[in-house]
Amino acid sequence: MVREKISVAIDAYDRHLPLFNGDIPSSLDLDFEFLEVGMVPPRRNGTDRHKRMLVDKEFDVAEISIASYLVARDQGMTDIVALPIFPRRLFSQNHIFVSDRSGIKTPSDLVGRRVVIWAFQVTMSVLAKGDLKRDYGVDWRDIHWLTQKPEEIQKDYGGDVKIEQLPADFDLVSALRNGEVDAYINPHPPESVMTPGNGISRLFNDWRETTGQYFNKHQYFPVMHAIGVKTELLERHPELAGELMRMFEDAKMRARDFYIDPNFSMIMHARNTLEYEAANYNADVWRSGIEVNRKNLNDFIGYCVDQRLIEKAPKLEDVFYPTDQFSGHRNVAAETVSVGA
Repeated sequence: MVREKISVAIDAYDRHLPLFNGDIPSSLDLDFEFLEVGMVPPRRNGTDRHKRMLVDKEFDVAEISIASYLVARDQGMTDIVALPIFPRRLFSQNHIFVSDRSGIKTPSDLVGRRVVIWAFQVTMSVLAKGDLKRDYGVDWRDIHWLTQKPEEIQKDYGGDVKIEQLPADFDLVSALRNGEVDAYINPHPPESVMTPGNGISRLFNDWRETTGQYFNKHQYFPVMHAIGVKTELLERHPELAGELMRMFEDAKMRARDFYIDPNFSMIMHARNTLEYEAANYNADVWRSGIEVNRKNLNDFIGYCVDQRLIEKAPKLEDVFYPTDQFSGHRNVAAETVSVGA
């Protein structure tokens, strides 16, 4: 008998390598096909994952943008539901770059400036706009936004919001270096933007201190993506949600075990950094589930309401498939392979 194949589109992160390698078997009578699908740069099975899942419904399961999912859900989408698995997290402060010609030194200097973003709805764009307003007093309405790509889910943000679509051939790096645009926010900045000494700098040069203060204040490493599943698939296989939670959790723990070897990563001090972050942030900042991420998720939903992406804030239990009854999560802090191994 041929088993039903389940396509799972996710990006190539270290915590997903055990899934791609077939190291995490499933107890279900299903054939999981893990596809390496990114946004940028190109991956083995292509790019544009969010649209291919949320709009084209190409995959059975996929890593999806939290912001675009909330917008689609607010517009009536019911055929995809998110599981509270969060495979991508980022601090916005690490993704705000400024032209050295702009004279921008502090967040308040962004007021009235021309700031390029991937799209208004992109999760990093939403997070950065929200963080700038909440933590630095810079209202997103006071910035002139230039978008590189169209929105995944179409939305009208109102005539008082300054959003300008850039041409497809716009040379971002040159524009930043020449001071034609003032700043840039992107979850996947090109290497030429991140490389120091090329006329482009991070707004927050003291990134370790800045992100540490953010974590200490808000007590979370901001979520970017969740795992979306076709609703009809969960209806046919009600045990699938818990199994996916377990598989992603086991993959994360297996990936963490990689770092027992201090030479696993190309980064010289990767193991030291892992120990530092576990001691100064949390033993596991990648925890799945609704309850342990409630503050983070509610804060982000508030950003979406404020930025007019969604009409009103939904309850988290209505946004995510109920999986907190899943009890298979391992306690990283208690693992012998964690800090100090």
